[in-house]
Amino acid sequence: MLGRYIKIIDWYIIKKYLGTFIFTCAIFTVVIVIFDISEKLDDFLKRSAPMSKIIFEYYAGFIPFYLNFLSPLINFIAVIFFTAKMADQTEIVPILSGGVSFKRFLWPYFVSASVIFLITLIANLYIIPKTNRLMIGFENVYIKPKENNTKSETHMQIDKNTFVYIRNFDNTQKVGYTFVLEKFNGKQLTEKLVADRILWDSVQKKWGIESYTVREIDGLKEKMYAGTRKDTTLDMRPVDFEVYENIYMAMSMKELNSRIEKERIRGAGIMQNLLLEKYKRFVYPLSAFVLTLMGVSLSSRKVRGGIGLPLGIGIFLSFTYILFIQFSTMFALKGGLPPLLAVFIPNIVFGALGIYLLIKAPK
Repeated sequence: MLGRYIKIIDWYIIKKYLGTFIFTCAIFTVVIVIFDISEKLDDFLKRSAPMSKIIFEYYAGFIPFYLNFLSPLINFIAVIFFTAKMADQTEIVPILSGGVSFKRFLWPYFVSASVIFLITLIANLYIIPKTNRLMIGFENVYIKPKENNTKSETHMQIDKNTFVYIRNFDNTQKVGYTFVLEKFNGKQLTEKLVADRILWDSVQKKWGIESYTVREIDGLKEKMYAGTRKDTTLDMRPVDFEVYENIYMAMSMKELNSRIEKERIRGAGIMQNLLLEKYKRFVYPLSAFVLTLMGVSLSSRKVRGGIGLPLGIGIFLSFTYILFIQFSTMFALKGGLPPLLAVFIPNIVFGALGIYLLIKAPK
């Protein structure tokens, strides 16, 4: 069945592509781990991090995260390296001279890019969030623990008519101080609760409110009463008060979508971060196609000096692509650029560049 669509020369290119990609991933893994160990060794020793946690938590999350982050660079280098080598060994000229169009020549490249795209997409949606959770959990304890894990001055809307305020929330103890809950009927305040403390009961999944007073308002009538403690169920969790900046990377898609829906009601100012994280997981794997197109178009011509020049240009362009991603992300977070547009801009710009290089490529 596959023989109708994938010929011998296609299998040759696919094996070259995927083999070079895997080999490049292995080299990058060794390099980034060695550099990271040299940088983090003092932290490991200072906080007596267990070897088992270093290997099975930190590096089990660190390696997938950085391979995924650097996959555009790795993919681009792999394509340019073996394609430029094929061109240097005069393997491409006979293929094109034998009546194969350049469009047909690209077919095995995009088959390989599709494999990488699917693997990256599945990893982004289901694997990377879990490994990120391992890495972030380790980092927050052994590498960069926060001495003050308290979030201050939090305002939150938990449903259409209910608003809460917590002056300070200690995520280590799961305790909030100076808690205010207000309920409205339209624009009319109907109930206001003020408490000294609010505590999370992880067993019953409820909040305990201590030293509270309640003021109930019914038109011109008011009623006030106080109490020492009562348990209540509120649509908020201690995770809503996390102060770690990288917490969104460790959320599964279900958690991320749930947090986005809650943020639409609450308006806590983190919607841009949540949407960027969600869109990145779907859009960034498309770089496999964009950079494959650029790589083949750039390196399929035989040039003097061998593969050095195409490889150098490829490394420069792939680093530029990664920097472009970081710039567009910052514009989305700080400059008001729509998150969906921000994650698409790098692929649009470099896709246009790839089409230009394709037009200029030897036929």
